[in-house]
Amino acid sequence: MELSALTAISPVDGRYQNKSTILRPIFSEYGLFRFRVIAEVEWLKSLSKNPDIKEIGDFSAKSTAFLNSIKNDFSIEDALRIKGIEQTTNHDVKAVEYFLREKIQSVEELKNAAKFIHFGCTSDDINNISYALMLKETRENVLSPKLNELVVTLKKMTADYASVAMLSRTHGQPASPTTLGKEIAVYVERLLKQIKEFEDVKLLGKFNGAVGN
Repeated sequence: MELSALTAISPVDGRYQNKSTILRPIFSEYGLFRFRVIAEVEWLKSLSKNPDIKEIGDFSAKSTAFLNSIKNDFSIEDALRIKGIEQTTNHDVKAVEYFLREKIQSVEELKNAAKFIHFGCTSDDINNISYALMLKETRENVLSPKLNELVVTLKKMTADYASVAMLSRTHGQPASPTTLGKEIAVYVERLLKQIKEFEDVKLLGKFNGAVGN
């Protein structure tokens, strides 16, 4: 069945799909797999720099570049391979682990490191970091740029309508005169403060292994 506003499961991909398409690579299952791969790769790289884990050793520039290419070039085909592995594992995070083990077999130095993928982790370490990365990418690449575009538009309106007189009101009653440009400028200042607060929000995560109940 073809996807349309009538066949979509929710309005996000249906009625509002022209507005939400930009979010598909981030919040879809493909996006979740991509961020899980990023989390697993960065964890493995950090383990390689730990002098107490001698079984891995510090990765060479070539190996590091290869690992980076796995996360940077993650494709729909890669996501489909993970889904295929999941048919056997019945566990989505474990499928990502096995996918990465497959990918690094072509690099001799990384073969010995395969058993350290996901080492010391529990699934939620990977998942909660992935969700935080989803929000981070959305804020940096989607929402903040759109909000700043709005600020630019409103600033132009402030200048364009600086001389357009209008009657202000207080408690619904006519009050001192003002200009449309000045009133728009008030909202620009308020919006700038809200954007700063929005961009200053710290996206937290936990990475401390299985903790039990």
